[in-house]
Amino acid sequence: MRRRNFLKAALATTAASLTTTAATAQTSNSPREYYQFRKYMLRSGPQTRLADQFFSSALIPALNRLGLSPIGAFRVEFGPQTPTIYLLIPGTNLETLVDVDLLLAKDSEFLKAAEPFWSAPAKEPSFERIESTLLKSFEGWPKLVVPAAAAKKEKRIFQLRTYESPTLADHVRKVEMFHHGEFEFFRRSGCGQVFFGDGLIGPNLPKLTYMLTFPDLEALNAGWDRFRADPDWKKLSADPRYSFEAIVSNVDSLVLSPAPYSQV
Repeated sequence: MRRRNFLKAALATTAASLTTTAATAQTSNSPREYYQFRKYMLRSGPQTRLADQFFSSALIPALNRLGLSPIGAFRVEFGPQTPTIYLLIPGTNLETLVDVDLLLAKDSEFLKAAEPFWSAPAKEPSFERIESTLLKSFEGWPKLVVPAAAAKKEKRIFQLRTYESPTLADHVRKVEMFHHGEFEFFRRSGCGQVFFGDGLIGPNLPKLTYMLTFPDLEALNAGWDRFRADPDWKKLSADPRYSFEAIVSNVDSLVLSPAPYSQV
């Protein structure tokens, strides 16, 4: 009975709760973005050099011509499956985002620059596999925020975190927690916030993915220490609405570094 009441309350209050603090981080008038988040799995050697040339000289310029920007390109620093390059493609036009490869195939400038990667022979492929996830930005964080260090090409690292939930209702409650204070807790803790996205298409749903940025690993660890010690975070996480059962069943966390051609 207790569980059923919590689930009923979660569904009944979701719409209201998601707008309670929508203005905490960004203007509520901003159109919400979609993100195609790609994972390029490579082999060490020629593939990595070919991929770097493809991203910097062909793909990212072509995506920008389609109105998709800024493009984030990241290498795995700590995590499984290296070498791997993650590509973050934001856009407010969903049709453009999902048709992107078909649109690229009509771009003669792109095809010329992309030829070595795009048309690599099957016996010498330019990559091993590509995985893609489609996300929609959180209502309270509708647009990707480019770190100030990116414009200056200063040193920075990124933490990519994905939370999987055991049920859809639990997933709703976890998204709700960000809108009920977690954006502000991250800000107070010195954690740079880049994007927050709700998984729409991809593996291991239901899930959400977000990205934080820091100058270095020391700042990352210090930021999380401050976040966990925040009395308001402790109060929120102890709320029976979020603590009566585990609302996150798995956390995937990667530390990434920006590629030299990354726009984020």
